[in-house]
Amino acid sequence: MLKKLSIGLLTLALAAPALAEGDAAKGEKVFRKCKACHAVGDGAKNKVGPMLNGIVDAAAGANAGFKYSDALKAMAADGLVWDEASLTAYLTKPKDFMDGTKMSFPGLRKEADIDNVIAYLATFE
Repeated sequence: MLKKLSIGLLTLALAAPALAEGDAAKGEKVFRKCKACHAVGDGAKNKVGPMLNGIVDAAAGANAGFKYSDALKAMAADGLVWDEASLTAYLTKPKDFMDGTKMSFPGLRKEADIDNVIAYLATFE
């Protein structure tokens, strides 16, 4: 029985998606570019953009206190989840990922910066 349980847990662990090898400390530094519009951490509130606590693996448009663009509302209605893949695509070029987004930020150029920001955001639930 224990052997079956161990094999089952190993299979589950191998099947579970893992976040990219980002560095949260480096991501905190990159996130400075985002702070004009977004907040994270204790007491975070919506600004021009929504606060981002709990954003990683959350359903898009889930912050009831924020007025999202029609583009985001449509993608949320279609089931968009802010997993690593969608966050990576959005942070690379927001307007390419979501035509009609209100986010004016052009995107992050370096893959490492994107991985690091996602790792940083993942530290906030």
